Amino acid sequence: MGTRDFGEPVPRREDPRLLTGQGRFLDDLGRGALAAAFVRSPHAHARVTDIDVSDALDVDGLVAVYTHEDLPGRVGEPLPLLIPHPSLTHGRTAYPLARDVVRHVGEPVAMVVARDRYLAEDAAERVRVEYEPLPAVVGIENAERAAHLVHDDVPGNVAAVLHQDTGDVEAALAAAPHVLEFRLDIERSASMPLEGRGVYARWDADDASLRVYTSTQASTSVRAAIAAKLELPPSRVEVIAPDVGGGFGVKIVHPWPEEILVPWAARLLGRELKWAEDRREHFVAAAHERGQVQHVRAGFDGDGRLLGLDVRILHDHGAYTPYGIIIPIVTSTQLLGPYKPGAYRAEVVSLYTNTLIVTPYRGAGRPQGVFCMERTMDRIADHLGLDRAAVREANMIRPDEFPYDQGLTFQDGRPLIYDSGDYPELLRKVKELIGWDGFEERRAAAARAGRRIGIGLGCYVEGTGVGPYEGGHVEIDSAGRVHVSTGLTSQGQGHQTVFAQIAASELGVPIEDVRVTTGDTRRFGYAVGTFASRAAVMSGNAIALACRKVRAKALRIAAEALEADPDDLDITDGVVHVRGDRTSAVPLRTVAVLSNPLRYAFDEETARATQFAVGAPPTEPPVPRGEEPGLEGRDYYSPVRSTFAAGAHAAIVEVDPDTAEIAILRYAVVHDCGRLINPMVVEGQIHGGVAQGIGGALYERMAYDASGQLLNASFMDFLMPYASEIPRIETDHLETPSPLNPLGIKGAGEAGVIPVSAVIASAVEDAEGLRIDAMPLAPDDLFHLRLRAASDASLRTRRGQGLAGDAGGLSGALPPRDFGR
Repeated sequence: MGTRDFGEPVPRREDPRLLTGQGRFLDDLGRGALAAAFVRSPHAHARVTDIDVSDALDVDGLVAVYTHEDLPGRVGEPLPLLIPHPSLTHGRTAYPLARDVVRHVGEPVAMVVARDRYLAEDAAERVRVEYEPLPAVVGIENAERAAHLVHDDVPGNVAAVLHQDTGDVEAALAAAPHVLEFRLDIERSASMPLEGRGVYARWDADDASLRVYTSTQASTSVRAAIAAKLELPPSRVEVIAPDVGGGFGVKIVHPWPEEILVPWAARLLGRELKWAEDRREHFVAAAHERGQVQHVRAGFDGDGRLLGLDVRILHDHGAYTPYGIIIPIVTSTQLLGPYKPGAYRAEVVSLYTNTLIVTPYRGAGRPQGVFCMERTMDRIADHLGLDRAAVREANMIRPDEFPYDQGLTFQDGRPLIYDSGDYPELLRKVKELIGWDGFEERRAAAARAGRRIGIGLGCYVEGTGVGPYEGGHVEIDSAGRVHVSTGLTSQGQGHQTVFAQIAASELGVPIEDVRVTTGDTRRFGYAVGTFASRAAVMSGNAIALACRKVRAKALRIAAEALEADPDDLDITDGVVHVRGDRTSAVPLRTVAVLSNPLRYAFDEETARATQFAVGAPPTEPPVPRGEEPGLEGRDYYSPVRSTFAAGAHAAIVEVDPDTAEIAILRYAVVHDCGRLINPMVVEGQIHGGVAQGIGGALYERMAYDASGQLLNASFMDFLMPYASEIPRIETDHLETPSPLNPLGIKGAGEAGVIPVSAVIASAVEDAEGLRIDAMPLAPDDLFHLRLRAASDASLRTRRGQGLAGDAGGLSGALPPRDFGR
């Protein structure tokens, strides 16, 4: 294959192994280990009054049963609040096993250990827990009314109130020629990776060390948490992420209760111990996302330019806040997208409910923010009778305005400054790709055939590459193989391919000679994790910097052997040579041998070079001062602030006039992630993201009843799109390199999912002529919108009032939804 540079569509190197069943996932490990199972609360809110384990003791094969009372010291303390924030005045986290009160269905109350999982489940069913039910708080509006409290010491169920603003919003709205007010709703959804969570631990009593395998997106952070909770030196804890069958954010939380309890019990029992989550557990005991209510006021002029925007965001945080308020922070900042409102104010109220915790899910607050802004753009266009794309372009930041300071604080605590981009060009490209300007002819032709179609679009900006750091280690061995290690994990992104491309390009070696290891604290002990579209930006640049160290060292050593100036040397296909003269050369594998004096006498193949090295003046040490043995390098990349990718999506949909079913006929994406490392991998990320976005727009919701029971906690009832529901996705790219990092790259992992709900809402609204203010949008939702619109139109006709104005929105809108109801 030879050396590959950036921008080439190298096939994913990890796929053949996975596609032929050679993957090594969590549940493939520890076949002879003891098994854990958990007793979980059947109540959304209740006081635990008694736990009786006596019946469980009769199960043959039972090893142990643990409740909160059995957990010593730091193991029994509440789990950490991972990301504190000054606005999070009432942050609360759960105990590994519930102490006195349970606050959502699925909260763990006891852990059972047995010879195998079947016996552990049998014993868990025999553990008798007495509960005193308490009133459940379900739904954002019920939480805001605060008739009941999730936490007795949290007034009004308010975990946090966050304000972000720039400019004088009230003055801007008062002076605006036009003002619209409306409400938007997005319901809860969840990641649903193919593989659930899981932990496998084994304790080595001889050297007092612990090895833990876990299906995680943050192996080094899990190691730090386990070491702290179990009071072990970090050097005595190894955490390894094997093949991970999807994460999408749900596996970034660290630690989960199970990631503390399983290692703790393995050490206590001196036995290998494993827990692998079943699907219902994942529904009720992992994490959800998305749920928000947004109240919007928008002031604008006659050309559609946004003069002032005021948004109040009510965010459902579930029962606890282990991940802080990152999601609503992202919503409040990424809401602005590629636009520049004259003045902006966001108030975020983060509320506790007796439902499962809310942590980042692919997009992490951005889909909600983009839904808000893009629906606002469509409202402005409709009110003024302008083209929706023209309104967007009128509000866009221009290419000559970068870097553009939005005047807010982003999730990394740094200023919200867009580094580079060309947003009008993204819009132009997606219009051309979808056929925006010729759509009315297509609509008319469809109408003549009795078909109802509509077109929609949406734009977004995505903050990527958040810090604080990632590292990379690169080593070239005596066979010329390049070993690359980084601490963040992989769960399908193509890291083994992309990082190998970076190393091959930087070092001038064939990509076949590069081996990449991720998520193994034995190989790289310090990292942050894989989330927020940061892997390529952070680890990619760290690996590039480490490669540059190795390259410089290789050229120095080769220069001595070749009696040349290092500046006159280059590396091609794994051979160091004089630039323009391939005959004066030395292979990298020889340079690797020369870098280690201990191996000189044992390598006959490099005897000439070895003799040269050993024959140096006796006053010179074998390893020059300031150098280290071996041809390897380590470096870290820490950004000054996040870099910002961007894109535009567009879709054409068809709505059945009778059944209200929605079919996506075409879907187009134009994306800018800076320099493209591998277009094939980026396309895969976009396609996967769009599929998840379509799920969130049309199918996926978490249906809680008033008592906090999740009614659709299985794949029989929680709908996800199949391949048959995903259209062919047409893509194009724009490359505006980021000036903030050495490789000029931006993230791409979440781009596909971010604007999809906004795009589908825009297209369905265009087809139906009904206001779409809530997502997801199922056929029965649309059917009832039609009924409501027809009823209201009939009533207005009877009253002789004609059509209502826009002040309160179209009368076809659904009544406000209460989340989970």
